[in-house]
Amino acid sequence: MTKQMARHRLALIGGGNMGSALVGGLLAAGWKPADIAVVERLPGRAAQLGGLFPGVTVSGEMVRADGVVIAVKPYDVAAAANLVAAAGATRVLSIAAGISLATLSTGFGDGVAVVRGMPNTAALVGKGAAAIAAGPSSTEADLVWAEEILGAVGTVTRVTEAQLDAVTVLSGSGPAYLSLVTEALIDAGVLAGLPRGVSEAMVGQVFIGYAALFVESGRDPVALRAEVTSPGGVTAAALRVLEGHGLRSAFLEAVMAGTERSRELGQTGVEVRGA
Repeated sequence: MTKQMARHRLALIGGGNMGSALVGGLLAAGWKPADIAVVERLPGRAAQLGGLFPGVTVSGEMVRADGVVIAVKPYDVAAAANLVAAAGATRVLSIAAGISLATLSTGFGDGVAVVRGMPNTAALVGKGAAAIAAGPSSTEADLVWAEEILGAVGTVTRVTEAQLDAVTVLSGSGPAYLSLVTEALIDAGVLAGLPRGVSEAMVGQVFIGYAALFVESGRDPVALRAEVTSPGGVTAAALRVLEGHGLRSAFLEAVMAGTERSRELGQTGVEVRGA
């Protein structure tokens, strides 16, 4: 008699940084290792994952699972569709950038509910900002399921698919913008006479403190800026220079340009066909 293959609660196709972060987050949230499987075809990476997550199935071949997360590059989604069919899954969460719900739904076929998600790199430290959009056959239960998965590594917001392009450029690309601002502030501190190590520590703590004030305390950013901007003071002089160089306008134009580019990439016509 042929032994029945074990069925998992969730299979992640792709064991890269994001896939690994999701596994870690789900285990920390109380999922059992036996609930989760990771499909990773690179032997070296598979061995690393096995060491990181004892008890989690790590396989180069597809496993049976109720739900699947697609955490691969866009050009690998077509191959992942075949794996989803082999898994016998009834729901899929895709975090592959630029692959539309219509394309995914067609590729996975009838009987598979698809949710499209967009996390960001802060998920690697459990502070992600993700958004999800429902596919044509997705139910409330499917969205709650996707929120549970991405919520293990940060916050999750529901949006329409049309809004995912803005999410991509704001949340997904956001760490790059803040990194650029961080670099500039550190260099400015050095220019003003601070040792680089001191400047780095100061800027880092400023970001931590501001995040606590804005996010955790729910303070209005306009009010926060006003509180430290005395008439004719140091902050007012510095802000005048930033506004004079069009900082606000530059961010607005950057986000709009990124949103348009995201739309263009989403229209490249990647074909997904399940087995």
